[in-house]
Amino acid sequence: MTEGRVPRISVAIVNWNTRDYLRTCLQSLRDCAPEGCEIIVVDNASTDHSAEMVARESSHVRLIRNEGNPGYAAANNQAIRASDSEYIMLLNPDAWPVKGCLQRLAAFLDENPRAGATAPRLLNPDGSLQQSVRSFPAPVPLLFDALGLARIFPRSGFLAAYRMTWWDHSDLREVDQPMASALMLRRRALDEVGLFDEQFPLYFNDVDLCLRLKRAGWKIFFLPDAVCVHHVAASTGQIRCAAMAESHRSLLCFYRKHYRTLSMPIYALLMVCIAVSGWIRMTWCRSREKAADRN
Repeated sequence: MTEGRVPRISVAIVNWNTRDYLRTCLQSLRDCAPEGCEIIVVDNASTDHSAEMVARESSHVRLIRNEGNPGYAAANNQAIRASDSEYIMLLNPDAWPVKGCLQRLAAFLDENPRAGATAPRLLNPDGSLQQSVRSFPAPVPLLFDALGLARIFPRSGFLAAYRMTWWDHSDLREVDQPMASALMLRRRALDEVGLFDEQFPLYFNDVDLCLRLKRAGWKIFFLPDAVCVHHVAASTGQIRCAAMAESHRSLLCFYRKHYRTLSMPIYALLMVCIAVSGWIRMTWCRSREKAADRN
């Protein structure tokens, strides 16, 4: 980046103990990021020497070292505040853009001034499609999902509306909430709606942000011809049961923030369903952990 020149795109990477994934991510950006792209890594007190690796091997990267782990939302806010670029590309350390990905996302934002965010198609490392887009967790779709109807009828646009398993991710379309594992945001949209809500430290912060963007009149688009390879849960897989518990806590928090205007019976039913679903999943997760420890 030229000295004194504001970059057009800033890539914000939040890292926690994913050194090897992060190294590959930075290598992919070195190969495919547009000229002048700024890269910011916020390390949340990793103990695997991630920060030392970045400092040693990627001197062009702006490194922010946190003494503790404030969470994904707060660390992303740090990166966004530290940048001045027109567009901010949120990128997980286990997500590796394919050549042309960032340029395509930025070009779409250039051409569509009411687009507040764009997301690429995510592929698993074996090249298979990753289901990376969902609708907002509105009461009816979420209830169908909690009751298991979405899994029984995954091709139903009505019963599987939340996880959108009926869609093959092959067409460009306006969407609700793409995964923030790879998501490009327009700064002007963030200036209007605000940054990540830090009461959602790990999960649902991106859902909350997308919902605020949509309610403010901004549009969010999925672009199938922009591609990124994504390894799932490189960080959260290290704390699987704790992450699962946090996911359900954040969903309850999300409903308290955005859906308190529902009629009390519907609101109470949904909160009970979320709590029961969380209890069942946590029981299963802990039993798996105990079995693994025994073996």
